[in-house]
Amino acid sequence: MAVSNTFNSEKINEHIVKWLLDYATNAKVKGFVIGISGGIDSALTSTLCAQTGLPTLCVEMPIHQHQSHVNRAVEHIIQLKNRFPNVSNIKTELTPVFDSFVNQVEQNDERKTLDITLANTRARLRMTTLYYHAGIHGLLVAGTGNKVEDFGVGFYTKYGDGGVDVSPIADLVKSEVRALAKYLNVPESILKAQPSDGLYENDLTDEMQIGASYDELEWAMEQVELGKSAENFSGREAEVFSIYKRLNTINQHKMNPIPVCEIPKNLK
Repeated sequence: MAVSNTFNSEKINEHIVKWLLDYATNAKVKGFVIGISGGIDSALTSTLCAQTGLPTLCVEMPIHQHQSHVNRAVEHIIQLKNRFPNVSNIKTELTPVFDSFVNQVEQNDERKTLDITLANTRARLRMTTLYYHAGIHGLLVAGTGNKVEDFGVGFYTKYGDGGVDVSPIADLVKSEVRALAKYLNVPESILKAQPSDGLYENDLTDEMQIGASYDELEWAMEQVELGKSAENFSGREAEVFSIYKRLNTINQHKMNPIPVCEIPKNLK
């Protein structure tokens, strides 16, 4: 899906970097920590954080990681460190931690349920790791979710990659992420890579999991914002619209505040 003619990469870049710098300054923290996956969202987020001039820690957290993801992550980190002297990196190997956890918990015989649950476990181990590094270095955890993932279909792990301090690109849809990443010279290998959450050993892409591409999901998100309904579409458009609406509905628990049971005053 093409970005709008009014999308100004230079101005949007400046706006996000200033927002990050102002937030960190007001919060009285030293800088940012970002999990680097080899994907475009984390590459863009880390580049934006690096531009603030504040310490920016890039963390690799492999868990039985597909080699192509590892290679792209390393390529991006090397490029970023060459461009920005405030960028540092560390690798925390989580494979043995994950394997130890799996060996200690009950296994469900339902394969699909087990695979999804373990994928979410990987994301939550990574969240814990990022907050460890944030805590000892006085940094904020920068989220890497985009608008379609965070507010469209809820394609992230609750208290995993959804557990962050700031979300600098959460108002950008995927096509805008690609445009801004290209403007900021993110490595070509990352720009061309198929989006993947990296939570499965077989390099399962996001489109394989969701059943629709990000361009299609952006289209569906726009149709919902325009007030359209399923009756307006047929064929592949109807299928994509249905996928978007289903995921948006079942994942509202991720997007809305945690429900609080309010106690009537006369009972307290």
